[in-house]
Amino acid sequence: MGSDKEVRLKKEIGLLEGVSIIVGIIIGSGIFISPKGVLEEANSVGLTLLVWILTGLLSMIGAVCYAELGTTILRSGGDYAYIYESFGPLPAFLFLWDANVVFVPTSNAIMGLTFAKYVVQPFFPTACLPDYSVRLIAAAAILFLTFLNCYDVRITTRVQNVFLVAKIAGLLTVIIAGIVYLLQGNTGNFENPWAGTQTEPGSVAVCFYSGIFSYAGWNYLNFMTEELKDPYRNLPRAIYISLPLVTSIYVLANVGYLAVMTRPEMLASDAIAVTFGNKILGVFAFLMPLFVALSTFGGLSVHIMTSSRLLFTGSRNGQFPRFLSLISTSRSTPTPALVFLSILSLFYLTTSDIITLIEYSSFVESSFIMLTISGMIWLRYKKPNLNRPIKVHIAIPIIFLLLCAFLVFLPVYVRPFECGMAVLITLSGIPFYAIFNGNKSPTLRKLTLKATRLVQKIFLSLPEHHDSEPEEILPAKS
Repeated sequence: MGSDKEVRLKKEIGLLEGVSIIVGIIIGSGIFISPKGVLEEANSVGLTLLVWILTGLLSMIGAVCYAELGTTILRSGGDYAYIYESFGPLPAFLFLWDANVVFVPTSNAIMGLTFAKYVVQPFFPTACLPDYSVRLIAAAAILFLTFLNCYDVRITTRVQNVFLVAKIAGLLTVIIAGIVYLLQGNTGNFENPWAGTQTEPGSVAVCFYSGIFSYAGWNYLNFMTEELKDPYRNLPRAIYISLPLVTSIYVLANVGYLAVMTRPEMLASDAIAVTFGNKILGVFAFLMPLFVALSTFGGLSVHIMTSSRLLFTGSRNGQFPRFLSLISTSRSTPTPALVFLSILSLFYLTTSDIITLIEYSSFVESSFIMLTISGMIWLRYKKPNLNRPIKVHIAIPIIFLLLCAFLVFLPVYVRPFECGMAVLITLSGIPFYAIFNGNKSPTLRKLTLKATRLVQKIFLSLPEHHDSEPEEILPAKS
């Protein structure tokens, strides 16, 4: 075992890999699930397309804000590091708690279930999918990709580049087929596009949740800042390239879906892309489940990789058990954090109700994004002299904050149970904060030390430094 300085996460992510990570994690399962949820709540073609455009713009505004945060507070961990810097350890811990208990493993479960459903769907075209088979395939995918991420970061990023081609190919197939279908004069689905439009504000906010889920991941490269080559240049560049590209693809893909499929057909389908392919692609219909399965598999891989860095950073700062911040000396990967998150992800496979999982995780994640942007505005006042290589106009985070508030508070009236449970889970983290961050009893310290030693022996990880007092997150240089 060497010193702390000898075992670190390596800077192996350049601009191309950064773009691949953002596009790869955004274009995962969402665009093949959420069109159904958006249309169901919007109740019209016009509002459906408007939601996809606006959620893309919302993500781009948020990404610009995160470009400033990521180049000002140059640490891995994304929202966790920014909330810690702005508001201190307790709010940061509650974000860490919710991330690792709710929306990270939930997102992994959603992607795993989507992958499994598209793998199984071709074998059961007219029957209900076997639920337990779907869950087992999802579990196998999560375990395999966790192993791959533990094995080597470079191999994982190269594999993601390959899957990125499949993602784009699948969506281009939808876009081209839909446009050709429209040019043939099949425009009936776009007549009276605003008929039946949902106008109740709470329902519109819930409608936005499904769209937001499809864009989720635009801020995940910030989780890996310490592994990014030249982050001052590559972080904002990767964001500015990725978000406009994804928004354009998403809007055009939904035009393709809505051109070919009627509203009843979309709402009745558990695998929209498969139904789309069966209706219009003829003998090439088999391509759609293949493209979607590869896309979702690649998205799951990059989500497992990036989200593990969040847990790693929080544990390194002493807010979670220290053994979760250890790094494999032979692979330079945060193996304990990866394994821990995979176990939690498997727990969420006890349900296969994807739409409920989306609404549940989106509310929690949107709430903390709102808190992060509040912290950005607060830092402008609290520390005006911080070095900000990228400094956006103050109106941009204020507008984004107001939009986030709309999306967080209005759904409380429409989905009170889901929102209430999310709040309870967040508050349940306070006792654990007291345990992990307070004055630990000698017994607890001994148990933590023994657990860390055991994990070190299993994964050949970092030595004595991680048994010492928690390392504070360093403030950004002024």
